[in-house]
Amino acid sequence: MAKQSAFSFILCLPTMLLLPLLSAAPNTPSLSSPAPATHFSARIRHYNHHLSKLHKLKPSLSVQRDAVPTDARVYHVTSYGADPSGKNDSTESILRAFSDVYGSTSDLSLIGGVRNLGGVQINLDGGHYLISRPLRLPGAGVGNIVIQGGSLHASDDFPSDGYLIELSPSPSAAPKIMENNKVMNSAEDASLSSSTSYNYEYITFRDLLLDCNYRGGAISIVNSLRISIDNCYITHFATTGISVRSGHETYIRSSFLGQHITAGGDPGERNFSGTGISLVGNDNAVIDVVIFSAATGIFISGQANIISGVHCYNKAAGFGGTGIYLQLPGLTQTRIVDSYMDYTGIVAEDPVQLHISNTLFLGDAAITLKSINGVVNGLNIVDNMFSGSNAGVAIVQLDESKSAFKQIDQVVIARNNVKGMQVKSTIGSAEWQGNGTSWTVDFNPVLVFPNLIRNVQYSFRSTDNGFPKHMVRNVSDNRVVIETDVAVSGSVYARVDQGQS
Repeated sequence: MAKQSAFSFILCLPTMLLLPLLSAAPNTPSLSSPAPATHFSARIRHYNHHLSKLHKLKPSLSVQRDAVPTDARVYHVTSYGADPSGKNDSTESILRAFSDVYGSTSDLSLIGGVRNLGGVQINLDGGHYLISRPLRLPGAGVGNIVIQGGSLHASDDFPSDGYLIELSPSPSAAPKIMENNKVMNSAEDASLSSSTSYNYEYITFRDLLLDCNYRGGAISIVNSLRISIDNCYITHFATTGISVRSGHETYIRSSFLGQHITAGGDPGERNFSGTGISLVGNDNAVIDVVIFSAATGIFISGQANIISGVHCYNKAAGFGGTGIYLQLPGLTQTRIVDSYMDYTGIVAEDPVQLHISNTLFLGDAAITLKSINGVVNGLNIVDNMFSGSNAGVAIVQLDESKSAFKQIDQVVIARNNVKGMQVKSTIGSAEWQGNGTSWTVDFNPVLVFPNLIRNVQYSFRSTDNGFPKHMVRNVSDNRVVIETDVAVSGSVYARVDQGQS
């Protein structure tokens, strides 16, 4: 009640100050007749009297503000001594912030007892920080964490096999470097793939620039669940930009990756190395991502992944580069849609359940089916656009250097829009005119697989008077032979299919 009375006094004070003026108003002389000095001095004394009371009252008034909560869980790395200028090593300071986040208390949990930290944030405060060794949480078993808003730069002595941020409980769990598009598997990999528990869940990396300084990679995620990488710029990696191993549902969105900072036509493109993104696990997604320099744009060795809205111009196929490499012989289960393969193509080993559609292939970029055990099954390559240099490059090619494709079923390669490249399809149609008893239609220029025609439909039209008997006499070497019982002039239209057994 005391405070209320005080505020009431302050609000009423202007009126109180004006009362003497208002009460004197009827007797106030006109502007042309100045007031007597004594009357004006009385007003001033009256005003000063009330102003003096106000000054005495002021110390007793308290201004109420919204209190800053002492338990807010936003950890600013600069508060731990991290140098946002990038001149001094900030590794220890940032690791102290990581440690405090890990030690946060919570009664909530996510999958398998993973502690739900409620969306706790590690804020890099828009700084540029020098890092000399990988940043890692002290242990596993936490989730609902956001790391955001700044840049990390690897020092000159940063471990060449490390990652700036390692989402793994120990250094030994860091992914192995790939050689020649092969994953160096280990007993630990087998253990991870059979594990039913996860190291982390629902951790978000966003608004980060990660400069690897050609010393290892940027982000390593091991056996984790529902991880998000949003709006990140990753560059100067020597091994892999983003590595995902085991676990489920890592989503990489709206990000840019490149070993070298370039925008195409780089004079050193022949020497680009490393891999932009490696997915050695299931159920992941790469959406709206640009990979602008690397030997391999995306390497996939796991099922049920989706690639959508990706632009790969990492290294031209003519220089030995690959946009997307699928190393899943026998069970691919991958979808590549609405993407842009810019002078670099797709390689799939023994593709089984692979879908590629609505994608632009520019600059003679093509799709290569690589035989490992000779299997291709459930393959759809449809509704794409291919544009080339009229050099005779086929849109779909076979690599049978190891073994020929022998088990071919449910393959549909059709309805692709092609300009300046050689059309290849599992469906072919042609018309042939002639005079005689035999018509041969050669489908080798268009069919993908050699010596494989499973279904034939044809029609025969005679321009002579009469009704000759006709039939398919032979189907071999991707040629269809149709014969008549008598010599006639006519034309044959045939349609063949390689895909369905």
